Amino acid sequence: MTIRVLLADDQTLVRAGFRILLERTDDIEVVAEAADGEEAVALTHAHRPDVVLMDVRMPGTDGLAATRRILADERAPDVKVIVLTTFDLDRYVFSALHAGASGFLLKDIEPDTLRQAVRTVFAGDALLAPQVTRRLIAAFVGRAGGPAFDPDLWTALTDRERQVVSLVAEGLTNQEIGVRLAMSPATAKTHVNRAMAKLGARDRAQLVVFAYRSGMAGGLPGVPP
Repeated sequence: MTIRVLLADDQTLVRAGFRILLERTDDIEVVAEAADGEEAVALTHAHRPDVVLMDVRMPGTDGLAATRRILADERAPDVKVIVLTTFDLDRYVFSALHAGASGFLLKDIEPDTLRQAVRTVFAGDALLAPQVTRRLIAAFVGRAGGPAFDPDLWTALTDRERQVVSLVAEGLTNQEIGVRLAMSPATAKTHVNRAMAKLGARDRAQLVVFAYRSGMAGGLPGVPP
């Protein structure tokens, strides 16, 4: 199955570079390119891509506003958005995750990592690289105001689900969670999915946001060190 990708970046050379990197494989096709957020919204509606690579800083409608509009559009319910960021400069990444983006990539990403990231998001998982995600979300959560989710919902989770959510917030994959908690990756995924359903989280990225906004990221009782 071919994964259809839309590129949204105001720099032509950046788009061209991403296109070349992505299309050096048989399972990814770039179906459109947008130079700003408004064009990204229109082209997403026209082409119905599977994944949008969305730059944050663009003239006119920026990537954050475009992400919100794309993910709120019921005409394309399955589209996934990956935010492109320079990390230290972009102060909108947390808001993009809260809006429903499936994760983010640094613009200096390695080619193989870029292609795998697109596949990961297409498969329904979020990009939660532990070396970046914890630092980024922890930094932005403290600046973003009230909780993204009702903290009382935390009590609806079982002890095991709380453990799993805490480990998701550390950036662990289902396989890594399984090793940490002595369970299969499939069982870990089941706990993740149940936690997302109970908390009303769109994906793992929002699950991480909830964990941080609720003060439950890391250090939960019963989570092995």
